[in-house]
Amino acid sequence: MLENVIVFVLAGFIGFEVITKVPQTLHTPLMSGSNAISGITMVGALVGAGMVGGTWGKWLGIAALIVATINVVGGFMVTDRMLQMFKKKPARKS
Repeated sequence: MLENVIVFVLAGFIGFEVITKVPQTLHTPLMSGSNAISGITMVGALVGAGMVGGTWGKWLGIAALIVATINVVGGFMVTDRMLQMFKKKPARKS
């Protein structure tokens, strides 16, 4: 149990350090990559919630699924909004 907590804390610290070093021009591709990772997290949460026998495990799996779903949907919304900025606007008719 303690080893899992140590790995979680180190992964969080390393992830924070890596993300803060990313230049602003790479945020859109990074968002697409994080959406893919969150999709994998959703599959893992579904498997975890379905295979665990205890009540706490099922609730944690459901909570992980909800949080990952919010992350994926929000990420796609932000990515779509950013891509809309690069589309050419139609010419105005005078």
